Amino acid sequence: MSDLEGLTRRLIKKGYSDSQILERLVQEYLDFKDIDENLAFKLANAILEECKNSNIDYILDPFIKELLEVNKANVSVGKQGVGCRGAGDFFVHKLVTDFSETEHKAYLSPTSLDDAGAVRLQDIKGFKNDFFKIKDLIVVSKMEGIHSRLSDFPFICGFHVTRAALRDLYVKGAKPISIMIDVHLGDDADVGKLFDFMAGISVVSELTKVPITAGSTLRIGGDMVIGDRLVGGIAAVGLAKRKLLARRNIQVGDVILMTEGAGGGTITTTAIYSGNHEIVKQTINIKFLEACEIILNSNYTNEIRAMCDVTNGGLRGDLYEINYEANCGVNIYVEKVRNLVNPIVLDMLEKVGVDYLGVSLDSLLIYCSKSISDKIIIDLKRKNIRCDEIGYVDDSNQVFLTYKGKEKKEILPKFRESAYTKIKQEIGENAPDIIDVMEKDIEKAALEALKKRKKIIEYIKSQN
Repeated sequence: MSDLEGLTRRLIKKGYSDSQILERLVQEYLDFKDIDENLAFKLANAILEECKNSNIDYILDPFIKELLEVNKANVSVGKQGVGCRGAGDFFVHKLVTDFSETEHKAYLSPTSLDDAGAVRLQDIKGFKNDFFKIKDLIVVSKMEGIHSRLSDFPFICGFHVTRAALRDLYVKGAKPISIMIDVHLGDDADVGKLFDFMAGISVVSELTKVPITAGSTLRIGGDMVIGDRLVGGIAAVGLAKRKLLARRNIQVGDVILMTEGAGGGTITTTAIYSGNHEIVKQTINIKFLEACEIILNSNYTNEIRAMCDVTNGGLRGDLYEINYEANCGVNIYVEKVRNLVNPIVLDMLEKVGVDYLGVSLDSLLIYCSKSISDKIIIDLKRKNIRCDEIGYVDDSNQVFLTYKGKEKKEILPKFRESAYTKIKQEIGENAPDIIDVMEKDIEKAALEALKKRKKIIEYIKSQN
C-alpha cells in the first residue's frame, strides 16, 4: 500500500525538487501497477499538481484556513499506541469521548467507555406521542473496525468483525436487528476480495438470523492510494427493553463469571503470522453469541448487573476500563481464568510469548449477584459452553490478581496490549520516556479541536 498523496506532501515539506518527487512517484506506480513509464509519469504529475494546489499555507482567508487546518499534537498515533488497546490508547479515547458530549445526551454515551451506545425512544423528539408503545424500548448501536492485519484474509476478517459487532450489542442486553457494512479497498485490490469479505460477514448474519441492511463500498483515498489493502468496519443496531446491562450498574459484592475463550481477530492474527494456521479453526464459532442468547432468554436477567466481552487490551485492559466506569475494584483468580482459555490457543500463545491476560479472548464477562451464578454456569454447560466464577467486585478501585498459594498482585494495563505479532514484539509494550510531554500536547490538540467545533457551530447558527 502506498499513500501517494501523503508521500508527495512529505517530500514537498522536506524540500525535494519536482523532478525528484516525480521520479519517486513514478517508481511507486511501476512497483504496484502494470503500466508503462509514460502513463506513470502523467499520473505522478497530476498528483504533484493537486498537492500543490491544495496546499493551505498560502490561504489568505483566516476562516477558511482555520476550517481546513489541523491543530496538530505532533505525536503520531503509532507512537501514542492508538488502537493498540493499552493505557496509551485509553488515554486518547477518553479525550475522543469529549467530542460526543453535545446538548442532546445519549442514554449510554461514549463517555461511559462501554461496549456500545444507546438511546431511549422516549427521549427522541417526535416519538413522545406514542409513549405508551415505546416507553421501554432502547436502541443500542455499535461500530466495530476490522482487524487491520487480516486485510489479506478477507473472509475470516469479515466473519470476526461481524461477530464482534453483534457481541457488543448482546452484552448490553440488546437483541441485534441490523448489520451495516463499510468497506474500503485499495485501488489495486482484486474485486474478489470484496466478495470474500462479504461472504464472511453473511456467515454470521445467516447463523444469527440478523439481516444485512445497508453498506458502503469505496476505494481507500480514491486515486491517491495504490495497493490492495482492505479496511473498514461493521455497524450493528439492536433493541433492548427497559434495562441495559451497562458497566455503571456494577455493585460491590457482585461476582464475576467468565465463559471459555478461543479468541477472534487477534488470536487469528497471532496464529497466521506465527505460522500456526491450524489454530484459526478454533476461532470459528458463535459460542459467545449463543451464551448471550441463553442468558437474555432466562428468567434471571434482573439479577445480572452488566456483561462485557474480553477484548480491548485483554482481561487486564478491560478490567481497568470497567473499574473506571463502575467506580469499583476487582479481585480475580488467575488460575480460573487460565482454565477457561482454549487449551490449544493457550499453548500457541505460550509458545510465541504472548500474555493471555493482555489479548482479546472472545470470552464473556458476567457481573451478577451470587444467588444466580450457579444457575448461569449450569445453563451454559447444558449447551456445551464452559463458564466459571473468576472473581468478585470490591471497593478497592484497583485490579488485583490472586495466584496459586493466594499470592495477590495489583496490575495495570501496559502502554500497549500484549505484543501478539513479531512486529509488535519489536516495538514493545512500554510507554515512551517522554509520555508526560506527549500527553500534554495531545490534550492541547483536543482542546483546540473543541474550540474549533464551538466556533463553527456558532458560525453556522449565525448564517440562519
